[in-house]
Amino acid sequence: MGLAARFQRFPQTLMRAAVLVLAAALGACSSSGPASLPPPRPIIVSSGERIRVDSVRMDSIYAWLTAENENIELDPTFLIDGTPAARQRLPWESLVIEGDTARVEYDRASPDIVTPYHIYAHLHLMKKMGRIGEWLPEDSTAEGFELEKAIVGRMTDAWLLGRAVFDAPAYQPLDEVMYAREAGFLDAYLLVARAEEFAEERAAWEQANPGRIEEYRAWFQRVFRREPPGMREGTAP
Repeated sequence: MGLAARFQRFPQTLMRAAVLVLAAALGACSSSGPASLPPPRPIIVSSGERIRVDSVRMDSIYAWLTAENENIELDPTFLIDGTPAARQRLPWESLVIEGDTARVEYDRASPDIVTPYHIYAHLHLMKKMGRIGEWLPEDSTAEGFELEKAIVGRMTDAWLLGRAVFDAPAYQPLDEVMYAREAGFLDAYLLVARAEEFAEERAAWEQANPGRIEEYRAWFQRVFRREPPGMREGTAP
């Protein structure tokens, strides 16, 4: 059973009963004592590059993700609306916030990505509503690029849990972000992929980190055997 079946319902119903479904699945894992997550497995891409995670980290992610999904499901003061689309998109490419509603598209061929996309939309909406401190207390005053890094980090953690523990199938756009973060290249990933959006931040970062873009590009090519987002189709780095 994949992450979609265990951890959420389709976006039109806002993942109703998601926490109860997953709790039941976890309870079935153990006939006595407290329920625990299945042991995490290594994540691997076609190049052979692996991500290994430990159970303590997965338990920590599961704890906040459960709480956040409960908030998405039960809080009547806002709406997270996921819309299936016939293309691959990362959530920042489609996110629209209007009043108390955040709308985000996801690839309908990959329903397992709905949960991390909802997390991304939820955190941006919480920022607009002045409630980001409830979910990102260490980044409650962050703005701009620093806030985006924190939100994307949470999103990739949700995907990491799905891939390592709940057998979510590979989804290359999200895998690329996740691998970049785990390798310490999240700044580079975002500043290259979204260079126009964060032009000033990129200029300052490159000045403070000479050669880091080239290092990131070489790493990405080795792991994914292609150019990173923002450098494809002849786009200048």
